[in-house]
Amino acid sequence: MVSEGAFHGGLPGGVGVSGLSVYDWPAADGVCGGTPHTHLVCSEAYVVTGGRGAVQTLTASRCEVTPLAPGTVAWFTPGTVHRLVNEGGLRITVLMQNSGLPEAGDAVLTLPPRHLADPETYAAATTIPADAPEAEQERIARARRDLALEGYRELRAGGPEALAAFHRAAAALVRPRLDEWRDRWRRGAAAAAAATGHQLDRLSEGDASHLAEAAVRAEQPSVRGRFGMCGRLDVYRS
Repeated sequence: MVSEGAFHGGLPGGVGVSGLSVYDWPAADGVCGGTPHTHLVCSEAYVVTGGRGAVQTLTASRCEVTPLAPGTVAWFTPGTVHRLVNEGGLRITVLMQNSGLPEAGDAVLTLPPRHLADPETYAAATTIPADAPEAEQERIARARRDLALEGYRELRAGGPEALAAFHRAAAALVRPRLDEWRDRWRRGAAAAAAATGHQLDRLSEGDASHLAEAAVRAEQPSVRGRFGMCGRLDVYRS
């Protein structure tokens, strides 16, 4: 959202938020859960609101498993490959940098290298048509999850060199969209930070007039139950 008057009109700090019910679909390894992927410019946080599970993460330094239970807050920085595991009714509120950019393009699934060659090849393996019947959307979501798990296993076995190659391929895939992302950042997180700077400047001069512009906002999800990377999403406008 664009800054309005003395305030940024979006959520605090220009974050995005969604409600997530993690997939309970079993994979080939017997583990239920979502699609492993990474973000290139956004950190992401999980606030666990129900159920139990874990998040498997892969970075250049290590593989980790972080347990998730109600009350847990877990977060990770760009470049972290992550896979959500559902051990029973796992529900999460997801907080995302840059006005929800991870759900608007800043995400690359860990597909095998042959699917990362160019944006068209990648899109063919990952796109879920919005107008497809729900059963077809679920079939595609499960197929791309399983394909990403194939690549994820290769990354875990391949060590830092394999992860670095994946990062390079991911960066090449998203390059055509960077101007769009930069604009989203300017209108969101950068505008929110600038608004705080202006408020501090006013207060340092003894001017509290911006407080008269205070406002309250609330909204319901704009979309409920969308097939996401990790589960069914309740999506809020960012």
